[in-house]
Amino acid sequence: MPELSGPYGLGRLPLGTGPYPEMADPSGNAVDLWLERRLGALVAHLPLTRIRLERRARRVLWHGIMVEEMSDAALRAEAQRLRPALLRGTDTEAVDRAFAIVREASARVLGKRHYKVQIMGAIGLFEGRMIEMATGEGKTLTATPAAIVAALSGKPVHVVTVNDYLASRDAEETAPLYDFFGLTVGVIDSDMDPPARRDAYACDITYVSNNNLTFDYLRDRIALARRRGRARRKTLELVSGHAAQPLMLRGLAFAIVDEADSVLVDEARTPLILSSTADDPEAGNTYATALTIAEALRQGTDYTVDLMNRHITLEDPGKHALEGLAEGLPGIWRIRRAREELARQALSAIHLFELGRDYIILDGAVQIVDEFTGRVMPDRSWQGGLHQMIEAKERQEVTGRKETLARITYQRFFRRYLQLAGMTGTGMELAGEFRDTFGFFTTRIPRHRPKKARHLGTRFLRDEARKWAHVARRVQQMHDAGRPVLVGTRSVEASEACARAIARLGLPHEVLNATQDKAEADIIALAGQPGAITVATNIAGRGTDIRLGDGVARAGGLHVILTEFHESARIDRQLYGRTGRQGAPGSTEAIVSLEDELFRRFAPRFLRLAKVLPIRPVRRLLPWVAQMRAESEHATTRREQTRLDKQLERALAFTGPVE
Repeated sequence: MPELSGPYGLGRLPLGTGPYPEMADPSGNAVDLWLERRLGALVAHLPLTRIRLERRARRVLWHGIMVEEMSDAALRAEAQRLRPALLRGTDTEAVDRAFAIVREASARVLGKRHYKVQIMGAIGLFEGRMIEMATGEGKTLTATPAAIVAALSGKPVHVVTVNDYLASRDAEETAPLYDFFGLTVGVIDSDMDPPARRDAYACDITYVSNNNLTFDYLRDRIALARRRGRARRKTLELVSGHAAQPLMLRGLAFAIVDEADSVLVDEARTPLILSSTADDPEAGNTYATALTIAEALRQGTDYTVDLMNRHITLEDPGKHALEGLAEGLPGIWRIRRAREELARQALSAIHLFELGRDYIILDGAVQIVDEFTGRVMPDRSWQGGLHQMIEAKERQEVTGRKETLARITYQRFFRRYLQLAGMTGTGMELAGEFRDTFGFFTTRIPRHRPKKARHLGTRFLRDEARKWAHVARRVQQMHDAGRPVLVGTRSVEASEACARAIARLGLPHEVLNATQDKAEADIIALAGQPGAITVATNIAGRGTDIRLGDGVARAGGLHVILTEFHESARIDRQLYGRTGRQGAPGSTEAIVSLEDELFRRFAPRFLRLAKVLPIRPVRRLLPWVAQMRAESEHATTRREQTRLDKQLERALAFTGPVE
């Protein structure tokens, strides 16, 4: 039976043992992983791969000269002629010519001819690499040659984006090019029913968000678990009177992940859990009682709050106090561990989760806000009763508690692809982790045009009120100069506070956050016009192309103001990258407060020093210290989550797979 190697040769999956092709989880010891991490970081900073990709891109451009005179029909016929060579996968000459054909077709159909750097990126994607391209360099167009050539070679291709909006937008923009070659394109939307999803996955190329893709995979695993074995499947078919529904996916063959650092790293700390809802008519009273009891406990004596790790510790005095407060209460309150867990969840809901930062109330329901993208995640909920506790805290209807049916992390899911590639504007810092976790190397692609945007530095203000007042004054200065301004905030609450400060100056502005995400396209379309003011959460940080209006470039371009550093410097770079795209002029600056959560949570001691010694070198180090600590903590959490995920699967193996 043929076998397929896993990432970096670790772990092997015999083809044909599963319902569709996928890779087994790689296995490796700590030494192997340490070496892979160091190798990934080293190779990423060496120029060898970039030089090789540039040489191949030149060959593609040379082939492009030869196909320019061909008719549309001749181009299609030539692409079909190359398919046998592409199927073999070893003929680089055929691949280069296929890329040249796609480039020429793009110029005719979309009016966009790929630059040399975009061809370099496309070749890197086709080879299964992580490609770092500066924001504004056209990653959407870069993915098309790799997707088309992979589809022509017979692989089902998944182009993975961070949300439904970008999946739909990118598919719509590039669909005419795929249609030119007779390739079908599907788009997965969160509201689609299973038959429509199955049809979309049956297409040659499918655009889908990481969230939808992973949950559809889990649904397939559950369906397989229920009908595993020929005899069981036949019995179920006889009993039900109809054949089992086919699986949604055709296999995990080739995926191109856009904004890969966000999908594969930032969101990898939280496992994806497919669950069912259990009815509990007394849940509302139980959670309300837990919140009342938690309010009676004393912080510092009965419990401690760890803001950095977002953890509540119930101390011994608190456990004794809890026993007294729960005396006489029925049911679950008589069980020591159960009441202590309820108290911890209630204290977490009170102290660690804030309305407008971690969640919003939308249509009478608690909706989680993704801290990395600023978008609402309507189908997500916190587990372990936390979501229901927050519903009770906000006096909303308490939904049923979730019971886990299947779970997996993004890290474990995406490394099951036979070939995985990614692209991002901020990936070099994670080159080692990409290598040891997913098995691909990272390569930085040069810019098409030199960057002209200037960074004006960081201004530290003592408190929130002074920060928003200063931001508003800077916005007014740029507005008066005829320049558009994008103000980046970390939360819905902060975006609204900023908007109020700007409104006090009588300036017209637009707010883009999780509560206005349906108006995103309209707001972004006007964000580059002269004097436009847009206040946005991270929702405008990735995949957003702000086009400059007439005269804006002459006035100095788009000005971006960061109002709070993120836990990862990469997200700050994403926001700054909204300006200065493709060599356009622009400027950026940071205006932050010493009261910002990042400093209080991850660098409290250094923050005290910065307040005592308000000198520029000390304050400049403050964001660096806090972000370094935050990213170290998050990397540890990701490794621990993957380890625990594997342990859980082994521990529950006797009951069947958990995914």
